[in-house]
Amino acid sequence: MKAQVKWLGEKLFMGTSESGHTMVLDANDGYLAPSPMEGVLISLGGCSSVDVVSILQKTRQNIIGCHVEISGSRADSVPKVFEKIHLHFVITGTDVAAKHVERAVSLSADKYCSVVLMLNAKVDITHDFEIVAQ
Repeated sequence: MKAQVKWLGEKLFMGTSESGHTMVLDANDGYLAPSPMEGVLISLGGCSSVDVVSILQKTRQNIIGCHVEISGSRADSVPKVFEKIHLHFVITGTDVAAKHVERAVSLSADKYCSVVLMLNAKVDITHDFEIVAQ
C-alpha cells in the first residue's frame, strides 16, 4: 500500500491514495479541511464501522443505520498525541439484538479493525453502543 501527500500552499496538504482517491488536510487546526489528527479519528471510526456493519449483516440483524461518535483527548504538551479515544456506536434498526451489537463492536475492537489495533499500543480506546429502534 502506498500514498503521497503534497503541499498545496499555506497550511493545506492533499493526500492521494494508491487507488487514486484524495483528501485534503489542514494543518491549521481544521480551519478549511480536517486536520491530520481529525483524520486519525475519522479513519478509526471508518475502520470500526465497516467491521460492525459487516458483522451485524452476517448475523442477519435488521440494521438500517450505523454511525459512530468519536471523542479523543490529547496530551497537553508536544507531541500532542491521543491519550484516550472513545467510540460510541449508534445502531438503528428493527429487532436488533444487543448481544449481537456488543459482539460486533468487541470483535472490531479486539480482532478486526487494523486502526484500533495499531493505536491500542499507545492509546486507551474504549467503546459502547446504543440501539435505536425503527
